[in-house]
Amino acid sequence: MFIEKKNIIRFILFPFIFSIIFIFSDKSFARDHGNHRKGPPPTRIHTAIVKKSIKYEPSNKKLKFSPWVSIEVENNRRIIKSNGIPNHLVGRFPNCGNPHTIEEQSHSFSVPVNPKIQSGSYPLTSGWIFGVAINGIPFEPLAAEWYLGKRNSYWRYEALSGAVALGPDTNHAHVQPGGKYHYHGLPTGLINKANFSDKKHSPLIGWAADGFPIYNLYGYKNRIGFSEGLKEYKTSFQLKSGSRPNKDGPGGNHDGAFSADYEYVSGSGDLDQCNGIKVITPEFPQGTYAYFLTQDWPIIPRCWSAEPDPSFNKRGRGPRSRVIRPTDCPKRKKGRPLRP
Repeated sequence: MFIEKKNIIRFILFPFIFSIIFIFSDKSFARDHGNHRKGPPPTRIHTAIVKKSIKYEPSNKKLKFSPWVSIEVENNRRIIKSNGIPNHLVGRFPNCGNPHTIEEQSHSFSVPVNPKIQSGSYPLTSGWIFGVAINGIPFEPLAAEWYLGKRNSYWRYEALSGAVALGPDTNHAHVQPGGKYHYHGLPTGLINKANFSDKKHSPLIGWAADGFPIYNLYGYKNRIGFSEGLKEYKTSFQLKSGSRPNKDGPGGNHDGAFSADYEYVSGSGDLDQCNGIKVITPEFPQGTYAYFLTQDWPIIPRCWSAEPDPSFNKRGRGPRSRVIRPTDCPKRKKGRPLRP
């Protein structure tokens, strides 16, 4: 069949040219920030490489919402629901490092009552919640902040390193753009409410996404019995020695500004790579695998020893809360996004 040259151009070349124009006109192809309308909010571009001290917001504010949480067992599943309002005082939100307002949520999580440890581990990744506290507040240790704004790159900032200002309160918590209050570190207000003491075994403070319990710092010294007193369980992660790469990294010393500044050193502490251990606890006198929050990094675990339930996958952009910058804050640099 004979086809004129002009028809070849029309049917082959024009669609090709149109595709090229479309790709380069779509801003999501031109930057790492993703689709602003459907995906997560644009990332902020950071160049900080040094850990800094944090000025925490005093937790002296009472929210206008009343906390609500429900934990029930149905068909061998533990169903945890809450409105996302903590049962303790919080810091000032919005504040100079976090322009968002705490809003009620509709949290609903489900975990197995009898989880089983599996071979290997499941790493905590962007969009996932590690676990939920007994007051219904999520444990979310990962910060959505990366060196040069490269989403999900190796050089993710630590939320409590101070390298990037995120405005946490003294509960080591802050607020996401959707108004979700969540813990990045030791949940001080919750721990105090649970009558925590270094003279007794930690109270149960939450459930991980794989169904195993979460405790805070202290457990029985004898992991297979109740005798011989207590001990503070220590993480097996250590700061790496030396410097970060300059060519494919931010450079500078491994000081804890980034998650990648730490490495697991088997035997250096009590806990495994997921900050867990097989123990006897008051709630599990026959023994269980359990996660412990620790004073040192990672504080909140960064992986699971069993497959996490999909109900803890909150990847994607949620509702937006009001963005308000207090008038007493220093002027921000022109063009810098307000989102923490």
